[in-house]
Amino acid sequence: MNRTKRIRHRKTRKNCVVIGLGTALVMVASGIIAPAGVKANPYLAGPGEAPMTATAATCATSGGFVHFYAALDNGLFEKYGIKVSFTTLRGAANALPALASDQIQFLYCAGDSTIPGMATGMDGKLVASPLLGLPWFLLARKDIRNIEDLRGKIIGVSRTGALDHRVSKALLKKFNLTEEEVAIRSMGASQPEKYQALVMDVIQATPVGPPLDIQGKKDGFNVIYNLNDLGMPFIFSSLHTNSKSLKERPALVQKFVAAMAEAVYFVEKNPDKAKSSIAKFLKVHDPDALRSAYDVYAKALINRRMIIPANAVGEAIQIARESGTNIRKKPEEIFDNTFVEHLERSGFLREMWGGPIPGK
Repeated sequence: MNRTKRIRHRKTRKNCVVIGLGTALVMVASGIIAPAGVKANPYLAGPGEAPMTATAATCATSGGFVHFYAALDNGLFEKYGIKVSFTTLRGAANALPALASDQIQFLYCAGDSTIPGMATGMDGKLVASPLLGLPWFLLARKDIRNIEDLRGKIIGVSRTGALDHRVSKALLKKFNLTEEEVAIRSMGASQPEKYQALVMDVIQATPVGPPLDIQGKKDGFNVIYNLNDLGMPFIFSSLHTNSKSLKERPALVQKFVAAMAEAVYFVEKNPDKAKSSIAKFLKVHDPDALRSAYDVYAKALINRRMIIPANAVGEAIQIARESGTNIRKKPEEIFDNTFVEHLERSGFLREMWGGPIPGK
């Protein structure tokens, strides 16, 4: 090789190295790959990075939202560079319009409560589901000891068409009871308010989740049925966002999902702090009640990968259709697993859990 060719050869090799390094750096910066020896968390706020802002809401006050409460309470959103303004909205009927109009960018609510509304065409999409299954029990006054004793009584639910209403209808159907025999009354109320109606004998039974089941037992009420035994596939506490955020701020959505994934880990590894968050937001301080809430929401129903099950979305839509809901969207149009799948591809979940994800 002559001198001219050797010089050209060296220049070509040098340019190839520079191009290769540049591409790698771009991939690292975008979170597609992580450099060797660097922790695989491409979602954290960078040094000097201005925080992103977002308004987030829950659709009720519930122990089932422990992961969201813990993330707020322990600075996890700030860790990922997100400044969150938090509010509570009453029910999916109020929360979904706020999400669709971008008054809030994130909603934390039971997926089975929101799926019918989103399926009618309302803007909203599930992007992570930390809890799967139904953690509710039917709590009844002390003279009611079984389902048959409900004849002539009233089951109180939050709203007509809401999740607790649909579950109550499914319960009556399972035990061959009609709404003429057992009335289902819409209370326009949250779980704590329904509980007070039970105390005052305005209603005689109502679906509740921990810690109200423990409080009910201490107040002399009876837990007469575990509603998870209905065998219906339920998508419980889930993170939602809207099309505007998905289109204009996908990095924000990815960071928010990552923060929720860390909240799942944090709650599992820090039970006392998790119970403290439940106590703070629910204003419940009974140790037995807090333990019950923790055992159900942090252990029994936990979905550490937060993948949204497509079959459960489809079944929820079918149930809504059979109840007369005007369905306009296909199941795949109301959920997006892209963001939770990216957590696994990036190595983030494996590193956080120190190996394979438990229960995977």
